[in-house]
Amino acid sequence: MRSSIELINKDNLSMDYIEAEIAQCEKARNRKVRKAEFVDNGDGTSTQRFWFQPVEFDRIRRITGYLVGDLNRFNDAKRAEVMDRVKHNCSCTES
Repeated sequence: MRSSIELINKDNLSMDYIEAEIAQCEKARNRKVRKAEFVDNGDGTSTQRFWFQPVEFDRIRRITGYLVGDLNRFNDAKRAEVMDRVKHNCSCTES
């Protein structure tokens, strides 16, 4: 069992069973489990809850007609264009 997973095993289910269920869940969801809870239902089944590691993502914005995550690849002229652009605010109110 990976030590990075917090495990709640209230009914002492076998570690082989728990590891197989976690592996199956990670494969199905394509995410890493950070915490898992297992409760034996007493009829040969178990109730399971999984918490996942946060997903890393990059924010993409539309700046001056380009889809970008940041300004690292912009030249000086394009950076100046970004700084000079007018940001519009909608202050619409109903009367």
